[in-house]
Amino acid sequence: MSNSIQQTKEFQAEVKQLLDIVINSLYTDREIFLRELVSNAADALEKMRYITVSQENIKDKDLPLEINIELDEKENTLTISDTGIGMTSDELVQNLGTIAHSGSKAFLQHLAEGGSKDVNLIGQFGVGFYSAFMVAEKVTLLTRSYKSEAAGCRWVSEGTGNYSIGEEKGLNRGTSIILHLKEDANDFAQDDNVKRIIKQYSSFVPFPIKVGDEKVNTVEAIWTKNKNEVNEEEYQEFYKYVANAFDEPMFRLHFSADAPLSINALLFVPNDNFERLGFGRTEPGVNLYCKKVLIQQQSEHILPEWLRFVKGVVDSEELPLNISRESMQDSALISKLRRVITKRFLKFLNEQAQKEPEKYKEFWDKFSMFIKEGAASDFTHRDQLVKLLRFESSKTEPGKLVSLQDYLDGMKEDQQAIYFMNGPSREAIEAGPYLEVFKSKDIEVIYTQEAVDDYVLKQLSEYEGKKIVSADQENLELTSDGNGDNLPEDKAKELSEWLKETLGDEKVSEVRQSKRLVESPAIILSPEHTTMSMDRMMQMVNKDMNNISPKIMEINNAHPIMKKLSELKDKDAELAAKAAEQIYDNALISAGLLFDPRNMVGRMYEILDKALD
Repeated sequence: MSNSIQQTKEFQAEVKQLLDIVINSLYTDREIFLRELVSNAADALEKMRYITVSQENIKDKDLPLEINIELDEKENTLTISDTGIGMTSDELVQNLGTIAHSGSKAFLQHLAEGGSKDVNLIGQFGVGFYSAFMVAEKVTLLTRSYKSEAAGCRWVSEGTGNYSIGEEKGLNRGTSIILHLKEDANDFAQDDNVKRIIKQYSSFVPFPIKVGDEKVNTVEAIWTKNKNEVNEEEYQEFYKYVANAFDEPMFRLHFSADAPLSINALLFVPNDNFERLGFGRTEPGVNLYCKKVLIQQQSEHILPEWLRFVKGVVDSEELPLNISRESMQDSALISKLRRVITKRFLKFLNEQAQKEPEKYKEFWDKFSMFIKEGAASDFTHRDQLVKLLRFESSKTEPGKLVSLQDYLDGMKEDQQAIYFMNGPSREAIEAGPYLEVFKSKDIEVIYTQEAVDDYVLKQLSEYEGKKIVSADQENLELTSDGNGDNLPEDKAKELSEWLKETLGDEKVSEVRQSKRLVESPAIILSPEHTTMSMDRMMQMVNKDMNNISPKIMEINNAHPIMKKLSELKDKDAELAAKAAEQIYDNALISAGLLFDPRNMVGRMYEILDKALD
């Protein structure tokens, strides 16, 4: 009950318009009102904390700085109180009865220009108090300023055309807002629901938030602290809270920045990658905050999609509170924030790779799929991502990895390119004929075992000025030193022409003498614009394919089989043709490209039958 006469005042026209929008528009998430009111209370407390330090004559100076929420299911009310700076009568009229700030006018202008009537815009324009009318049929506000001489005030409105204001005696410093809830909003008078909303949106508000007498925000916003002020146990507990995890993280990055944006971030790499284990696509794991108030949980915009495995929080004071999802997607500020954080995180990973290579290898074994996804799709950060790539090679032991920089550092002085070879396994790559010339010249070859590896390296095309070349490419600028005695030139040319005619245009586009083979009789090669791994991937995609595009076939004219084939074609053309087809199929097998072995098996028996005769 008020202790004095209440004056009735008209809302300013713009406020009427604003209230009409808030009350009558359809909203996707009404619970946002509580976050807005808690944020306003926290702002009032923050101002009070500053004033307490700088001024002496203060009302109720010893009151603890806190937020209290009282619920009454019987009366269907929610009351939120703070011990902040409070308001005088004039300030009440100025702040709630008129639109005195450009932010509120900008809000209405945005709507007038066809903007969305989305509740997510409310916080962005500083009109959060009015969100109370989304759930309340009437709002009563009791407030007393920190100024000793100021009287207490009561402000009441049903969110229509007017409000009443008058003096209220017996108030302590601060503000209490009593929401008389609508019938369809009675769940906001329920204890469990209110606690859930606070924990979701306001867990890290720097003042106690009590529901009844229970403090709800028990987790500290340690990302705002200096790293030296946080111990290991606090980091571990926070990780378990924010990532909903039970184990410890693999890596942790805690950093602050003032330029080009004000940022506090605490990011974690989990100990395992459940997407790799077949548990479905990982959801983004970084929550976006503004001044410790949640803006977006599991934000899709704050990190690129390929960093969806990262858990943690990012807080930037420069973001508008609760920027809408639509404007977040198009916001230049969000884009800048994403670039800064992504760049810093990739720098951190590169530092970890240098400092703790064994631990980075553990990271690579579990999370490489995401780094490769980024390298294949994110041109903005590709240079940084490429530095993080790791491979086995012909110079490493099984399980040991090298970076492109490691490869570069170990290159021969006259070597012109970085070479790589794709295959389903290390054993398959090393059993094939493609490495023969590299072994003879003691040149290191990177082993890639996934199609995305080849895609990334082909897109990269060069690293630190050195071309990146697939070992199964046709125009390899290397010649082996161990070919031995070749067929005479005329015989070699005759054999090549005969093979081309015998195998046909559907199988080979060209047959030529090889400069790269040492131990194998023949090899098939891909044209310059493609690789064998790309052909293998096409086979996997289109399982009904029963042929492949014509390949270049190179033959080793120093090999005994090719010399004997040169003689056999003139003595037994039928058997020679079968031998030629078998040599071609063997080359396909070495490339991992043979579709259907049934024809080959039948042919093998025929060749064996002839040989046994």
